[in-house]
Amino acid sequence: MTGFAKLIRTTAFRLVVTYLLVFVLFAAALLGYIAWNTRRVLEAQLNETIETEINSLAEQYRLGGPRRLAASIERRSREARGFFYLFADARGEQIAGNAVNIGAVLQRQPGWHELSYTRAEDGASEQTFARVRLFRLPNNLTLVVGHDLDDRQRMRLVIRQSMAMSLALVFVLGGIGAWVVSRRVLRPIDSMTEAASRIMAGNLAERLPVRGVGDELDRLAEHLNLMLNRINELMAGLRDVSNNIAHDLRTPLTRLRAGAEEALRTASTPEELKAALDRTIEESDGLMRIFNALLMIARVEAGAVPGALADVELAGVVSDVAELYEPAAEEAGLDLALSIEATPVVRGNRELLGQALANLIDNAVKYGRPADQGTKPPPLRLALSTHDGMAEIAMSDHGPGIPPEAREKVLDRFVRLEKSRAQPGYGLGLSVVAAIARLHGGSIRIEDNSPGTKAILSLPLARVEGVTR
Repeated sequence: MTGFAKLIRTTAFRLVVTYLLVFVLFAAALLGYIAWNTRRVLEAQLNETIETEINSLAEQYRLGGPRRLAASIERRSREARGFFYLFADARGEQIAGNAVNIGAVLQRQPGWHELSYTRAEDGASEQTFARVRLFRLPNNLTLVVGHDLDDRQRMRLVIRQSMAMSLALVFVLGGIGAWVVSRRVLRPIDSMTEAASRIMAGNLAERLPVRGVGDELDRLAEHLNLMLNRINELMAGLRDVSNNIAHDLRTPLTRLRAGAEEALRTASTPEELKAALDRTIEESDGLMRIFNALLMIARVEAGAVPGALADVELAGVVSDVAELYEPAAEEAGLDLALSIEATPVVRGNRELLGQALANLIDNAVKYGRPADQGTKPPPLRLALSTHDGMAEIAMSDHGPGIPPEAREKVLDRFVRLEKSRAQPGYGLGLSVVAAIARLHGGSIRIEDNSPGTKAILSLPLARVEGVTR
């Protein structure tokens, strides 16, 4: 496709051409109105001039009769250029005047007419057009007075020429403007298209150019670049998830297969077979927990929430889950302290909120024990409060903590700071919490507890009839 063919296909070029056509129509209408109004003014002036001449001739007829009128017409025919005179008797014979070959006009009704006539001046004759006033005198005499339309014809010609030149100039300048504007708009679009082609070719680090002028193309490029960054992050996360799935599932599957092989090879009593089956079921349950967690994250991120959202009193949810996890904390040698400073209501799903809270407590129980095992560790602290229109559930521990650079990363799937992976778990707990928080319009953030970690789940308060509860 040539450059011109590509140019005329652009939206910018078509838009400019459309505006050009609209402007031409308005310009033509304006010039047409000016021409019509000019003609109307000229005709009014011409009529007034003819009326003045008629009144003067009528006065001559009143003072001296037909003879004086004929003499006055003859004199004026020689002196007044552009005027048309005809004085005829009852038979239609011309008595005086400067027009010939217009006998047919005498048969018309009295009033205003436009006609073609032969004007005789200085011994020569000329065919022209005139606007005349015909009226009857006593004794069936007829007087016709008019003026040629040469001025109106010249004015009409000037207006037509001006209109043609103006419209031609508008088309030329408009076409040049359409070309310039389209090229200016097309240049950044071509740059964006080339960058998009490189991205599709596999250069995922490429980004659309931003000129820095702040127009709609810059805003579009910025949003598309943000989208590309997000896609790149998701693809990187997908690669990490794939690697982590392969790593985390390979170990339990290997143990599952090895246990089955060992049972087939060495088990000789029903008790040994039962123990092997128990280990197999335990490993299978671990695999099922992984897939259930992944399925929950996928459903939550897709908005497929079991049951409709409703108003949930967080104080009850926090108390129930804390009571449920107190034995697990005591078994790990930790105390769980509960602090409810407010009784907020949020719009959400009670089961999912309970699952998010359970994951936070379970994570604190697993990793919240201080490195110094010789003293009684401080209790885990679960607090519920409100702040700036948000309900906040804070789970604090006194464990080794999370480095600042890893606090966002731990919210991704299969991310575990413990590289040896000796502790139970698969790095999905906080991912589930983050997905549930996003579903409810909230967020989760990780802060330093000095020492330890504080995970804060923020949820917007429910609003009933415009009032925050």
